[in-house]
Formats: sequence, C-alpha cells, structure tokens
Amino acid sequence: MGREDLSYGQWTLLEPLLPVAVSGRPALGRRRLIDGMRWRVRTGAPRRDVPQGYGPWQTV
Repeated sequence: MGREDLSYGQWTLLEPLLPVAVSGRPALGRRRLIDGMRWRVRTGAPRRDVPQGYGPWQTV
C-alpha cells in the first residue's frame, strides 16, 4: 500500500519466522497486517487512524 511497506524480498525472509495458524479464524493476510502494524508504529498514529488498506483498525 505505501512506499514503506515490506518489499517482496523482506517478506520472503520474514514469512518463515511467523507461527502457523492451527485453527480459529482465517488469516486476513499476514503481510497486510504486519505492514499495518509497522505503519502505526512508524507514524505514532492512534489505532483508529490506520488506513483501511491495512484492514480493520481493531485487527491492526
């Protein structure tokens, strides 16, 4: 979504380190979720101000 999101190369290094979901709700898109968390930490914005492209603010 943004220019500061993870590149394809960065994501291929990070993805194997993430835990695998065994059961429960389906994943919303882990890359999008992580990019949203990184955006929020980088900008210091409140949770409700996370752009819709990263998913629901309650999740990010």
